Amino acid sequence: MIRRIFLPALAASAYAAPAGYRIQLDTIRKGYDGKTCWVHPRAGAIPGKTPSIVLTMSPLDVSGSDIFEAIADMRTDDLGRKWTEPAQHRSTLERRAEPGGVTSVICDFYPKWHAKTRKLLGVGHTARYRDGKVMAERRRETAYSIYDPAARAWSPWVTMAMPAGPKFENAGAGSVQRVDAADGSILLPVYFKEPASKAYSVTVLRCRFDGRALAYETHGNELRLASERGFVEPSLARFDGRYFLSLRNDSDGYAASSPDGLRFDEPRPLRFDDGSSLGNYNTQTHWVTHANALFLVYTRKGANNDHVFRHRAPLFIAHFDPAKMAVIRRTERIAVPERGARLGNFGVVNVNERETWITTAEWMQTWGPNFVMPRDNKYGSDNSVYAARLIWDTPNRGWDSY
Repeated sequence: MIRRIFLPALAASAYAAPAGYRIQLDTIRKGYDGKTCWVHPRAGAIPGKTPSIVLTMSPLDVSGSDIFEAIADMRTDDLGRKWTEPAQHRSTLERRAEPGGVTSVICDFYPKWHAKTRKLLGVGHTARYRDGKVMAERRRETAYSIYDPAARAWSPWVTMAMPAGPKFENAGAGSVQRVDAADGSILLPVYFKEPASKAYSVTVLRCRFDGRALAYETHGNELRLASERGFVEPSLARFDGRYFLSLRNDSDGYAASSPDGLRFDEPRPLRFDDGSSLGNYNTQTHWVTHANALFLVYTRKGANNDHVFRHRAPLFIAHFDPAKMAVIRRTERIAVPERGARLGNFGVVNVNERETWITTAEWMQTWGPNFVMPRDNKYGSDNSVYAARLIWDTPNRGWDSY
């Protein structure tokens, strides 16, 4: 049974919100055996009179770090009243054996409808394991798969070729939001590094997709930060004729803007509109786009959440001021409350002109040394998979072009 609650808005303020909404929080499924949990739940919407929503997610072995198996999916054809049970796609999205005792898998997957070809295209990247652990030095590629709605199946995952040379030997589009153009071209952010480098850089690729294969065409300027691991997990949005890119860094979240989606200005740390730090760090952020407003979804410190790993819960949403490149503090709301488990690996999907969904799951690992959350933890988290449904006061015109 789907459990639904409505989350209250904050007290009224002087800010005139250009796009009002209410939040309906659905618990799609729950249950945890103490050994594995579902992570990375992200949805793609197949347009129709009633859209079909396909939610993909990966099973995680909680005894290790980022130990993923074959991607699974759930599907609803009635806007979430009924969901199928998780089904793993072992024949097409499973791990693959490679020489030297290495296995690889597609992960950090993000499905999105490609309007030009009328295909649900899921894009992620590869992880490689040896002796049951993620390899410290490894090749990494952008990987993708295409969904067949009639067969309810994904095509065997393949990787996208990149320009030769060391620059893109470790490059992929894990957990990123992309933007599709009317001509079918795709603006796909990736993060990358040369084998000897410690810090990742970010760029946006322009790709070609014909309904069968995803191909690199060119890329924009390269955004770098000589601090810790640099920039990772970028997400891209288009709003009001400009493009906005969010970036993860170990110490701070960042954002940059661009007139064309390829050439970005200097990234700046994420701040509230009063100049104070947002408090987001070492965790991805994603965008919500409405025809009338741009929003950022994020996690942060300072919310009585020191017990949550990297402060990755609750999930917040707030209006983002594109002129000031700042989060409007007084519009902040909780999209998904915290119950001790992290929620920071999530996704956003425009379902139709009336609804946008934020999907996430309780990731059942916490601060060490005993990082595995027990089944009977005091917070009550149980690997619940959530859809926070933003129900718009005014129609989101052109929702399928963002």
